[in-house]
Amino acid sequence: MKTHKMHLKDPYFSYIKDGTKRIELRLFDDKRRRIDLGDLIEFSGSNDKSVQARVVGLLHYDSFVDLCKDFDIAILADKAATKDDLMATL
Repeated sequence: MKTHKMHLKDPYFSYIKDGTKRIELRLFDDKRRRIDLGDLIEFSGSNDKSVQARVVGLLHYDSFVDLCKDFDIAILADKAATKDDLMATL
């Protein structure tokens, strides 16, 4: 099991910390290719706080648009957000 460090801007760090955001969206670059099931990700926010999450699944999509079609916004960000809001930040 490995621990990976990743930075998240607010409000997405807060969504992870509060448990409302349960899927993290990242490009499948060299850094993400090293992530395996069971690994830990230590997310750090802009306020020097951090939270750890265990990797329980890895999903591969051709685009963020395709991924957003399959999941409700409530687990991708926060139920108060819209998918258009999320797509604008990606």
